[in-house]
Amino acid sequence: MYNIRKVQTDTWWLGASDRRLALFENAYPTPGGMAYNNYLILDDKTCLMDGIDDAVSRQFMDNLVKALDGRSLDYMVVQHMEPDHCAIIPELLNRYPELRIVGSQKAVQMIKQFYHIDVDAVTVKEKDTLELGHHTLTFYTAPMVHWPEVIVTYDDVTGALFSADAFGAFGALSGNIFADEVDWEHDHKDETRRYYANIVGKYGIQVNALLKKLSDIDIKCILPLHGHLFRNDISEIIGLYKKWAGWVPEKQSVAIFYGSVYGNTANASDILAMDLAEHGIKDVKVYDVSKTDTSTLLEKAFEYSHLVFASSTYNAEIFDNMHTFLTDMKNHNLSGRTVGFMENGSWASQSGKKMTDLIGSMKNMTILEPMVTITSSVDESSREKIDELAKALAESLE
Repeated sequence: MYNIRKVQTDTWWLGASDRRLALFENAYPTPGGMAYNNYLILDDKTCLMDGIDDAVSRQFMDNLVKALDGRSLDYMVVQHMEPDHCAIIPELLNRYPELRIVGSQKAVQMIKQFYHIDVDAVTVKEKDTLELGHHTLTFYTAPMVHWPEVIVTYDDVTGALFSADAFGAFGALSGNIFADEVDWEHDHKDETRRYYANIVGKYGIQVNALLKKLSDIDIKCILPLHGHLFRNDISEIIGLYKKWAGWVPEKQSVAIFYGSVYGNTANASDILAMDLAEHGIKDVKVYDVSKTDTSTLLEKAFEYSHLVFASSTYNAEIFDNMHTFLTDMKNHNLSGRTVGFMENGSWASQSGKKMTDLIGSMKNMTILEPMVTITSSVDESSREKIDELAKALAESLE
């Protein structure tokens, strides 16, 4: 049975949620499931804005048929060619043989790569337009936000920005599809940041380039392919994206990440957190890199200004899960953080030097002294160094 909602003049949301999905892109945990959004504009010509994932294609087809109400489908704008938005293309072409695909040249090329079919395509470039009748769509190229073929689309009648994966989030939707219908700040902001950091975060330069292009248009609502839709406080979500794209932290405080084998490095991290509290630092967080998924660790590294990494030495290397996390940070181009280190080793401790080398290869990272060295477990000497590191962190936050 269909499940659709009008979101703007002549514009309908046709999306669906998959609450059974465990890993988005087979990589990122989705405890709250995943929403797949797409939209239909009903004008003199009908135009579908993106498709959907195979897992929820049946719901989508019910929605599309209901919204079309007997009309044919004239256009499908392919803003982004990932299969979670385009798996439905072959079926749509079979159902609507007159359908024309609209997308970038790279998107058309990828359709052939994925589905081995030739399509009747309208290829578009920067600021090309598509007339639907009353509505005119203008296209803006958005390469690497987060694939090279991406475009976003602006409707000059409604002021709607169809933003592809930009402004998306993890999590299924439950009827309240607009951000202003839920407690977005409290319940959904973290999942929006986690989505940005992991899916788009590497490409901050490209995100800023897109935001600059869009700065001259009057955006009245943002309609992304995942997560909640935005129709109020547009400047706030754009402002957040500018921060994230510039790797600017939202929170001036300390996040401590530890990799501990027998609990001694964990204990050192808790001691440091307590020392920071005694120095008046609020909102300190401590994370076990073996219990918290890397995607969440990365999200917190994007959020916090000061990061401390505490690692046991393992096989003469950084503790495995810590190494994975630090490498992921580097791969996503995180920069502009103040960093402290604590290392632990019962013999031939190596984790401190190797963490320092890895973080030191990243841009604009300020490394604080002292590095705390623990030999098996915290003793009086290392306890003093922990307090010295806490003082250094507190002073850098003043």
